[in-house]
Amino acid sequence: MTMDLGPIKKAMDLLKRATVRMLSFSPWVFLPPFFSVFTAAGLLLVYFVALQDGRILPLGSNYSGIPASIYPPYISIAGNSPPASCIFSEVMNLSAFMGFIIAVLRYVQVKKHRLDKQWLNIVSLAVFCIACFGMTLVGNFQLFSEEEIHNMGTFMTFGLGTLFCWMQSVITLRVNIKNEGRLAGLIRFLLSGCVTLCMILDFSLMPLALHTQASQVQWSLVMFFLLFIGTFAIEFRHDRFTAVCLEDSDRLGNQLDAFHEVSTYLPDTL
Repeated sequence: MTMDLGPIKKAMDLLKRATVRMLSFSPWVFLPPFFSVFTAAGLLLVYFVALQDGRILPLGSNYSGIPASIYPPYISIAGNSPPASCIFSEVMNLSAFMGFIIAVLRYVQVKKHRLDKQWLNIVSLAVFCIACFGMTLVGNFQLFSEEEIHNMGTFMTFGLGTLFCWMQSVITLRVNIKNEGRLAGLIRFLLSGCVTLCMILDFSLMPLALHTQASQVQWSLVMFFLLFIGTFAIEFRHDRFTAVCLEDSDRLGNQLDAFHEVSTYLPDTL
């Protein structure tokens, strides 16, 4: 009696192909979701530390009739006083650095796939770099001690961050990497709309002293934005970003060729 090993061999072959396909993904695919998870976890840690320290109220509580020493759970207020402020500064600095790296890699990727309007790609890079700088201002200049600088950083982060979301949504449709532009673009347009709506609601509710609702909207705004950045993993899995180190040369032509190779050589992976 013999056993038919055909189905087993076929299943093993499919598993092998799936494993090779999975391992062929660019390792940079993990950077956008890591940025999102790290930043969200860090901000939640700041929130719980401030809550445990008695600085802020829980997100679901009513702010009316609360002593003046306890504040609504805005992100900036949660990260205003030590020890939460120390964690807040560290999280914002590291997140700003990772965000800058993601912006540069995205710029190089779009450049390689030849966007028809390159100025859109350049402006998008500049906008998000400034937004990342704004994140460092928010993290290092606390609200109650340096309010003007902190608020300027908040405007740079939220305002330019929202503009970046819309620009990248348009770029996604125009570039259409690996024919995934429509799906990824739809997701990003929806997230951009959520970010914009939350930002409008946040700045509308605060003057009305609706601090409970405004703080909840602010946290939602940040989470939608982090989800948006995490979607760059969709395209990052297709490209490997390679840096080339060469010996110094007296010939300017060799230096220009090396620079061109670094900025444009991005081999596709399946």
